[in-house]
Amino acid sequence: MAASDQLTVADLTNRKTDEANHNVRSLEQILTEFRAARERLLQRVDALDASLFARAIPHPRLNTPMQLVDHLYFVAEHDDHHLARIWELVKAAR
Repeated sequence: MAASDQLTVADLTNRKTDEANHNVRSLEQILTEFRAARERLLQRVDALDASLFARAIPHPRLNTPMQLVDHLYFVAEHDDHHLARIWELVKAAR
């Protein structure tokens, strides 16, 4: 993976989410794919050169320099938001 001078801009239109059509998919399928995506991310991070962890590059929307660990924390918090919402929907459906 090549180093970049700026983080990738997020797709705020949620195109990929809409195309995934999550509402017609089973919870098990969604969570399995989520776990697989998280595992792929961790494998990619594990393969990175250690020097990349010291680098800070600007976040395009926040306009704040972020180190890799900061960005990964940001992503994990975003994922946690979605997992919490899934849990709320599961509890409400019982």
